[in-house]
Amino acid sequence: MSEIYGLHAVLAVLEASPGRIRALHVQRGKGSSSKQAVVIQAREAGIRVNFVDRSWLDRKVDGAHQGVVADCHDTLLADERTLESVWGDLPSPRLILVLDGVQDPRNLGACLRSAKAAGVQAVLLPRRKSAPVNAVAIKTAAGGAEGLLIVEVGNLARRLKWLQQQGVWVIGAAGEAESPFFASDFSADSALVVGGEEKGLRRLTREYCDQLVSIPMTGGMESLNVSVAAGILLFEAVRQRG
Repeated sequence: MSEIYGLHAVLAVLEASPGRIRALHVQRGKGSSSKQAVVIQAREAGIRVNFVDRSWLDRKVDGAHQGVVADCHDTLLADERTLESVWGDLPSPRLILVLDGVQDPRNLGACLRSAKAAGVQAVLLPRRKSAPVNAVAIKTAAGGAEGLLIVEVGNLARRLKWLQQQGVWVIGAAGEAESPFFASDFSADSALVVGGEEKGLRRLTREYCDQLVSIPMTGGMESLNVSVAAGILLFEAVRQRG
């Protein structure tokens, strides 16, 4: 069981999978129209709504809840067999996001939000050395995690090889790469791979990329936050695909 909090995150769960919500806790007093809409939608879905003091919500999720907290069944990650079974049904050109060791749940949530906005069909996460898809990640995603195919991968290098066998062009982000991202062709089936906050892509992951690209920067900066880099690359694919 986990808590999802914040107006956008809770509303996204209500719209995509209301069966996950066991109870909704709402701050007493006059609320915004968005909060009232959440209450109405929850009641229409048959979800129990409890009105509580702000201090109760603060204790439950350490603030930043915008007056609404939902008790939810945990987000279930898909396995690799699920990815293989639905692969043929994913619309082409496919766009896949691969996160190689993102440790901060806030960065993970921001990546999921960008992925959903860019129309990504699947996000691949390694089973080890990856931030959990927990309440913090879901809150940061602000609805981006709902309805998104998030796949937990046992061996990332092996799965990248499988993607290549399906005709997917695997593009990794590396600061030292000579090729700028905008010179790459994202028009066909593509998988964008970004690394963790400290070390970037792991050696074996790099070896399984068809191409490494960089994001040119000025002002003495050497790197970007992983979620910012992921957003730039994803929306370059969106731009190229028209």
